[in-house]
Amino acid sequence: MDTAEHVVGVDAGGTSTRALAVDAAGAVLGRGRSGGANPNSHVPEEAAARIAEAITEALTGLDPSRTRACVVGMAGTSKLTDPAIAAVFDRAWERAGVAGVTRVTADAEVAFASATSAVDGTVLIAGTGSIAGRIRKHRLVSTTGGHGWLLGDEGSAFWLGREAVRATLATLDGHGELTGLAADVLTEALGMSVAELVDTDRMTTSHRLITLANAEAPVRLARFAPLVSAAERAGDPVAKQIVHRAADLLVAGTLAAREPGEDTPVVLVGSVLGENSPVSALVRAGLSGLNVLTSSDGVLGAAWLAAVDAFGENASRPVD
Repeated sequence: MDTAEHVVGVDAGGTSTRALAVDAAGAVLGRGRSGGANPNSHVPEEAAARIAEAITEALTGLDPSRTRACVVGMAGTSKLTDPAIAAVFDRAWERAGVAGVTRVTADAEVAFASATSAVDGTVLIAGTGSIAGRIRKHRLVSTTGGHGWLLGDEGSAFWLGREAVRATLATLDGHGELTGLAADVLTEALGMSVAELVDTDRMTTSHRLITLANAEAPVRLARFAPLVSAAERAGDPVAKQIVHRAADLLVAGTLAAREPGEDTPVVLVGSVLGENSPVSALVRAGLSGLNVLTSSDGVLGAAWLAAVDAFGENASRPVD
């Protein structure tokens, strides 16, 4: 068994969890993987067990008692304010052998740390949901947005999908042509062909779309977001309006999370801010003049933050 001192970083998302064990020099000693572990979308016992499973796998062949620090970056950290749920996770740390050295932090912190060693800055996340956060001394100290699908998530994939469905319903209510984005949404949602769109009563189609949207989990609206991007590239004017509005909201949220004249990095995270996203292009244009970076891999950020906790600010950054 390897008895070298080491740290563990964990990136616990909604669909997968990854863990990385690294030594003081940043060398990767072990990797672990498990299923989604967001306690807002998974039963807490299941989420905690999956994180413990990934940590245990990453520590294979290592002495857990030599783990100096463990940082778990996780969406849904607010759940752990409930003492009963926090106890579930504490028991998971004990099973994994990292009790007493584990720190749970927001996924925004590990995303920021994955892109830069700067201690201060701003992180903008726009995936299924959205949030902008102010980072100070590696910690998330305040946020703009991030209020969830019912109260916010402006500019997110959920928001884009919802706006696409709303625009489609507006077209069905009026006399506009069922082409472009509206046709794409109806084809995706109801499996309707172009000919069926023309021949079917609009009110009936509208009711079917409303029924489907309300029958599914709200987050499912995010599946229409790629249709907005595709329609925008094809020149659809409604899609262009939605994309521009999303970018404006995300830029405004980012700037609201910063102090006037701040010159620290801005780290972009999430599918909506990906390389080929039209929203991303507009967000970057709106943030021109700032040092805009793209998050690389959250688990690397978590492992580096754990190394900083254990070995100090000059800790080596892990390279996977």
